[in-house]
Amino acid sequence: MKNDRPTTTSHDTAAPDAADDRHTTDQVNADPTHTEAACSATPAPNGTRAARSIRRSLTLRAAAQEFLRHPSPWMIATVFIATLAARCAIGDWQLTDALVPLVILAAFPVIEWIIHVTVLHWRPRHLGPLTLDSELARKHREHHVDPRDIPLIFIPPKSLLLTILALVAIALLAFPRTGLGLSFLLTITTLGLLYEWTHYLIHTDYKPKHAPYRAIWRNHRHHHYKNEHYWFTVTTSGTADRLLGTAPDPATTPTSPTARNLHAG
Repeated sequence: MKNDRPTTTSHDTAAPDAADDRHTTDQVNADPTHTEAACSATPAPNGTRAARSIRRSLTLRAAAQEFLRHPSPWMIATVFIATLAARCAIGDWQLTDALVPLVILAAFPVIEWIIHVTVLHWRPRHLGPLTLDSELARKHREHHVDPRDIPLIFIPPKSLLLTILALVAIALLAFPRTGLGLSFLLTITTLGLLYEWTHYLIHTDYKPKHAPYRAIWRNHRHHHYKNEHYWFTVTTSGTADRLLGTAPDPATTPTSPTARNLHAG
């Protein structure tokens, strides 16, 4: 029986993809698929050759089945369902309950960009005997080492739990009405699920079939396989990156030697 479960990495010895032989780092240009092929032949940070990933087609249904095997979608969905039930029970709908989601949606690409740059790409710092380095930053560096390792794609459960607690506190304490705070939390959890699904799907072997998703797919793959200093948005393309100057022409952007080993340079 054919197994459609998305493959993360294979530790078996496999013949290199033909693309690995045809494309060197200097030949990588605007095609993120070619970039990925070139990077797959790059030594891992520990000096050994990275495990070869198996490439094969993947259906959307199989991708969704794998997505639901991981804890973060369930954690976010649980908060969403509980918040939705509480919001419906409270009622008290006002115009501001529609304005809050609109403001968050407008700001989300910039928020996503800021989190990616300042939290996920945090460079470890030393304060005396202490090392300032969050779990999110550590796991993100591991994610760059092997972008096809599926568990590393998702928000770590411990960090996600702390984030959820902080967001619940904001929802309950920072708004003039409980209902408005719950509207805020509903919007955030919806965007959280969208982020987890989009980020996960980009790193699977599911191939884009429509232009909007293909643009997002290409944008994030450039970040991983072309140059980690650009293309920081995940769920959008041509938004915050363009606004903040991190959306260069891939064809003229040099391929970074540290895309898989953040802060090595």
